[in-house]
This record gives sequence, C-alpha cells and structure tokens, in this order.
Amino acid sequence: MEDMLFYDRVQFAFTITFHYIFPQLTMGLSLMIVYFKWRYLRSKIEKYNDAAKFFMKIFAINFTMGVITGIPMEFQFGTNWAKFSELTGSIIGQTLAMEGMFSFFLESSFLALFIFGEKLMGQRLHFLTGFLVFVGSWASGYLILATNAWMQHPVGYEILENGKFVLTNFSSLFSNPWLLPAFLHNQIASLVTSSFLVASIGAFYLLRNKNQSYGKLFLKTGVIFGFFSSVLLAFPTGDWNAKNVAKYQPAAFAAMEGIFHTEEAGAEIVFVGQPNMVEKKLDNKISLPNVLSFLTHQKWDKQIPGMDQFDESELPDNIPALYYSYHIMVGLGTIFIAIMGFSLFFLWRKKLFTMKPLLWILLFLVPFPYIANLTGWYVAELGRQPYLVYGLLRTSDGISPTVSSGNTLFTLLGFIALYMLLGLLFLLLVGKTIYKGPKPQTH
Repeated sequence: MEDMLFYDRVQFAFTITFHYIFPQLTMGLSLMIVYFKWRYLRSKIEKYNDAAKFFMKIFAINFTMGVITGIPMEFQFGTNWAKFSELTGSIIGQTLAMEGMFSFFLESSFLALFIFGEKLMGQRLHFLTGFLVFVGSWASGYLILATNAWMQHPVGYEILENGKFVLTNFSSLFSNPWLLPAFLHNQIASLVTSSFLVASIGAFYLLRNKNQSYGKLFLKTGVIFGFFSSVLLAFPTGDWNAKNVAKYQPAAFAAMEGIFHTEEAGAEIVFVGQPNMVEKKLDNKISLPNVLSFLTHQKWDKQIPGMDQFDESELPDNIPALYYSYHIMVGLGTIFIAIMGFSLFFLWRKKLFTMKPLLWILLFLVPFPYIANLTGWYVAELGRQPYLVYGLLRTSDGISPTVSSGNTLFTLLGFIALYMLLGLLFLLLVGKTIYKGPKPQTH
C-alpha cells in the first residue's frame, strides 16, 4: 500500500508540475496581450498591434501544450485516485466541469478568432476577442482554484453514511475564505512569469541588435509589469495567503517556517537554516526574533504554535521539502523585486537599453519565475498533507486499490519519455517564434 501511494503521488506530482509550466504563462500573458491591443486602439501605433499578435502566437503554443498535458491529470482522478473521486466527485466535479465547459471553450474559441479573424472583424472586435481570451483564462484559473480551495479548507459540505461528501451550499464554494487570496496570489504570480518572459525577449532583441523598436517596447513593458506584479506578489497577496495558512492550517505554517518548538514570547523569522529532523531543530539558522509574530498577527509577542504542539500524524509528511519549497519561493520573490526595482530605476533614468550586464541578467532570469511558481504550488500541496481534503480525508484513503504500483511506475516512465519530447517540441516552436520576431525585417 505504501508503494502504491508513493508512486501515485509521484506520478501526479510529475504530470501536474509539467502541466503547470504552460498555464502559468498564458494567464498572465493574456492580460499583457490585452494591454498591447488596447494601446494600439488608443495610439494607432502599429508596433503595439504587432506585439499583441506576436505574443498571442506564444500564448497559442502554451495553450496547446497545456491542453495536451492537462488531459492525463483528469484521467488519474478515475484511475490512481478513484476512491477520492468516488467520495468527493459530487463537489469537486462541479467546479472542474464548469472549468471545462465554460472557461476552456471560451478561451479556445476566441483564441482562434483572435489569431485568424482580425481582418474580418475589424480592430474593436479583435480587441474584444483578446479580452475574452483573457476572461476565459482567468476564469479557468478561478474555477481550478475553487476546487483546490475546497480541498484546503472544506466548506458547505455534508458527509453521508457511506462516506461520500455532498454539497449543501453551492455558493460556499465561491465564498470560501481560502479562495480569493489564493486566486489573486496565483494570478499575480502568473503575471510575474509573463512579465519576465516579455522583458527577456526584449533584452534578447537589444543584445542581438535586431528588432530594436520591439525590443525596447517589450523590455519597458516587461519591467514595469514585472516590478509592480512582484511587489503585489509579496504584499498584499502573499501576506494574505500566509495568514490564511496560519489560521486554517497551523501545523503546515509551523513546518513552512521551521518552528519546531513553540516560542513563548513571539516567533522569530528564519532567513536561512536547514531542518534537522533527528534533533528537531534548524541548523545554521540566521533569523530575526519576534518578526514572524508581528507579520502574522501584528503583535511582537504573539505566540505561534510550533510543531511540538501537534500530533505527529497531523504534521506534513515531508517537512524538509515543504520548508525548502517555501523559502525558495520567498527568496526568489525578494530577488525579483530587487532586480525589477533596479531595472525600473535605470529605465526611468533612460539608461536601461544600453546596460548590457543588466540586459544579460534579465535575459537569463526567465526560468526563475517558473521555479518560484512551482515551489509555491508545492508549498500548498505539501502543506495540506497528510490529507487530500484537509482534516477529513487522508491521502492514503483516496487511492485506487485496484491499480498496482507496477502499473503506475510503468505509466510514469511513459509520461516522462512523452513529456521530454513535448518539452523539446515546445522549446523549438517558441524559440523559432521568438527568433523570427514580430517583423523579422524591422530594425
């Protein structure tokens, strides 16, 4: 049973990690495409329209890959996680079905119209199709996160005698106190990824001395969006999420922050440290006393429960992974603010376009928002363990007893091979699109 659970979790973790590479870009990029198209309608400057159409090509490639890699996850609910689907399907099935029927079809339909229908529809309707692609992508994220929010903080449910969960209040799915902070944080994080990609492409064009006008436009837009989204990612959305975890999942909060023992007169915030699971402490830590208590409760001496206050069976089952994921996410977010802050300063001073060292940094920084986004999701999912539905349904009780660990391992190896090919194809298509540029002959 332990092998079955391990391989089921590894397979789902791998497939959802690879899948989320794509929607984390499309959700933020859809907003930036709308911005470029809006600027074109206001100014009639053609390069804004070219920018909107160029990034919609990259959006379309990501969207296609997201669809392809998202389908296996749906199947896993009926194979590896059949018991979970049986017990909770009447609740999570509603939001997942809404995401598929409404958001996905809205996004895909108007994506095709945006790409192929500009001359037929005219510029205002073309803008509308881009805006509806944005609405569809953000609605999709909202409905997926409504599902996840219910698993993190279940509301409006009843458990029948046969163990099945049924929804007693449909509106509670969307008024869940976990949902809005998670949604805003996730969407802003997607915007950070998109902003860094746009800035990176701009830096690439400037360093190659090609497509200079587009390079300057992309770099300027990416830096401005990137700075403000990076700040919003930390505060208020990141702060709001952390307070939610402290309130509704205190054991996960203690593990995230590395609080092994309850501190009587306020909790310290740890910047660096390594969890020592044998001696139940952080090794080589660098910290500031009482700061965590103030950030969480606005009181310097407020006590925060440590992991010693909880039964071991209620603690996350991989505390080091949760701790490191959280600190990687926070550390990268802090670096993003610093780099984009410097870039914005030099943009204001009209020196950014000629600062080659900073352009090289912006060029090679693009993978790191992906890492920060993925570790953020690991924090959410590892923090919920050992539960699928927090406090109610343990992960070990949600797997299918009829799918062997050997079958899961075999299909996992197949997914790895297939996704490697898809990843190479994706990089080839996006790289070719970027290399070609909005208008290859423009300098």
